[in-house]
Amino acid sequence: MSSTHLTLNLVEGSVSFSFSPQAARELKAAIDELMQSLKAVAAKPTPGAGKVTPQPSMEYRHTGEVFLEVFCNPNIWATPFAAKVLLTIRDASIRLTTEAELTRIIEDLNQYLEQVELI
Repeated sequence: MSSTHLTLNLVEGSVSFSFSPQAARELKAAIDELMQSLKAVAAKPTPGAGKVTPQPSMEYRHTGEVFLEVFCNPNIWATPFAAKVLLTIRDASIRLTTEAELTRIIEDLNQYLEQVELI
């Protein structure tokens, strides 16, 4: 299976690593589910209707040439646009753990998928 490089733009800087199109589609599906959870949290209940049901956290893990983990607790963000994810990217020689804006990750992932589908 061939893989190309996915570049994720962070708050300060970016990181690029080998990532397969199939793994990118799996990550996109996990993020789509996360967006539904974030929207459920953002939809405040009507007064007297009770509490919002807590949504499960997203924990995406991929092991390939590098290990990628993306984590987000949707219950702590007021809107999907404010949400951030915790990224961990590591291989045998380096480990990067940082926070990234969810909307930026979605844009980078969509751009990557558009590029690999043109190849």
